[in-house]
Formats: sequence, structure tokens, C-alpha cells
Amino acid sequence: MTTTPKKPAFADHDHRHCADGGLALAEALLAERGARLTPVRRRTLEILLEEHRALGAYDVLQRLAAEGFGHQPPVAYRALEFLVDQGLAHRVQRLNAFTACMHPGEAHAPAFLICRVCNLVAELPAAALRTALEAAAGAQGFLVERSNIEALGLCPTCQEAAA
Repeated sequence: MTTTPKKPAFADHDHRHCADGGLALAEALLAERGARLTPVRRRTLEILLEEHRALGAYDVLQRLAAEGFGHQPPVAYRALEFLVDQGLAHRVQRLNAFTACMHPGEAHAPAFLICRVCNLVAELPAAALRTALEAAAGAQGFLVERSNIEALGLCPTCQEAAA
């Protein structure tokens, strides 16, 4: 029996590298734009960068509240909205949740691979998918202004566990 090899997006790795690198890049990008990470925005981004899972706003809020950042929903929603607006996080519609952007500062059209069992989320560059979508829509006279491409399935670990 052959098992599916783990791809880098789903491979076990040290998330500190993702978190530290993502945070440093976010700070540099925001400085260029004249924006800043307030303490609650910074902590929200850190929470999203801790693992490659999408987290709901209330999950983030619970973590923020436990650390003394406030317990009202606008605390989390405002921080998440800022991160999405700045291209530092994405909203994953299927899960009604948020995940850190793995390519901040780069113009990209992401697609998300979502494991239906463990909710791991991998962000893929999807420029070719976006181009195909725009061409198909254009043939119908439709102009795509925004899209969110999400695929639901099983990550390699959950496939192995189900076998």
C-alpha cells in the first residue's frame, strides 16, 4: 500500500518560523503603508500564525480575552477586519473563519485547501484558476471583481488515519 506523501503545505514543521517570519513581514509592510500593529492586532496576527488552521472570530476573541485584551466581539472583529484589509489574513468562507496569509505583500489570487476533518487550511497560489474563472465569466458577459476559491477534502494525515 502506498501512502500519499505529505506536501509542504500540510507537512509537519516548526510553526515558529511561520509566525516569526510572518510577523516581521507584516510589521515591515505596515510601516511602508503608514499603518501599525496595535497590541490587539499584533496578538490577533500571532494567534492566526500559530498554526495553519482557520479560526473563527469567537475562537480568537476567547484567546484575546484570556490574555486581557477585552471580551467584547468588536475587539476581535476589528482586528481581523484590519488584518484582512491589509492583506495579512484571509477569510475562509466555508468555515466562517480566518487564516493568516502565507504570501503577504504579494499580489496573488489564493485558493484554499480545507481538510473537512481537522480544519487544516493550506493556501495555494491560484492565478491560473482565477484567469480561467475570469475567462469563463467574461464569455457570459460577467466581470469578476472578487472571488474566493475553496476546495474541501482530506489532508494527507486524515487520509492516512481513514485508511
